[in-house]
Amino acid sequence: MKRFNKGNGDKMSTIKDVAQVSGISVGTISRYLNGYNVKPENQEKIEKAIEELNYRVNPIARGLKTNKSFTIGIIVPSITDVFANQVIEGVEDILERENYSIIICSSRNRLKTEKEKLSFLKEKRVDGIVMMPVSDESKHVNEFIEEDIPLILIDRLLEEVKCDGVVCDNVNGSYHAMEELIRYGHRRIGIIAGPENVYTARERLNGYKRSLNDYQISIDEELIQYAKYEKNGGLEGYENLMNLSNPPTAIFATNYETTMTGIKYFMERGIKIGEDISFFGYDNTDIFQMLTPSISTVVQPMNEIGEEAAKLLLSRIEGNFTIHPIIQRLKTRLLLGSSVKKIF
Repeated sequence: MKRFNKGNGDKMSTIKDVAQVSGISVGTISRYLNGYNVKPENQEKIEKAIEELNYRVNPIARGLKTNKSFTIGIIVPSITDVFANQVIEGVEDILERENYSIIICSSRNRLKTEKEKLSFLKEKRVDGIVMMPVSDESKHVNEFIEEDIPLILIDRLLEEVKCDGVVCDNVNGSYHAMEELIRYGHRRIGIIAGPENVYTARERLNGYKRSLNDYQISIDEELIQYAKYEKNGGLEGYENLMNLSNPPTAIFATNYETTMTGIKYFMERGIKIGEDISFFGYDNTDIFQMLTPSISTVVQPMNEIGEEAAKLLLSRIEGNFTIHPIIQRLKTRLLLGSSVKKIF
């Protein structure tokens, strides 16, 4: 690779500078920067030159040439949510390699805000959107798709919307968690289910019910408590379950927030997890494993969800609609801690 002494003070490097340092033609570099594949050895030289020169692509000029903004919008219910953050990180890992920028929006778990954010991103001329919807409402999403802007749903599907999605196998994730509780002798198992108008919550509740049916355990509706998937979500549900005349021996929380609420609820009331109550949560974090006892959880491949959504979105942006829509279902796994007690 040629060495290049900028000698330009604070002057920004140009694509010609990158060509001079890397020894690669301007045309090849331009193709690479615009998302086309080049030989691996050329890509390596280009990237080294870009890093050495601190070269930055001019997105406006790039957009004028390609009719793209090279910007992707992401809409999630809450940017403080652990799940959303991990998914966003996965999206960014893929898009960075293709020199795309991202605009992250929070719908604050409100449908009205979600609609506003979709309009905002459309005005920003994003090339595509990755979105976790807040409810089953789909009219505004269908209207957006009619604008021919690719949209990928993550975590939650909309039954009346024909678009791509990347989700986890929620039914089996919930089923296997329940199976583990049943295997330890539990028959009276409460659940903190999510909102009834959220696709993911319904799937996890289905997994709960299916496991009980398969093991010939009667479904007791008073053991099913619904909660919002938000900070402190499920508090009333825990109180309702623990105040029953015949309370459950185990409780299954179906997302990160309701898991955190349960841990806090039990700690504040001196109820010992793994002794007084068995507990199974959702979405693993280091915090859950650092606790005593460590919390058994259903683990979703959060980064992978983001990565697959980004790959699929880039494919759509390039005009690949050979099979449409595509729904990818990623497998979950169980991470077992010591929060479940054997009772037989």
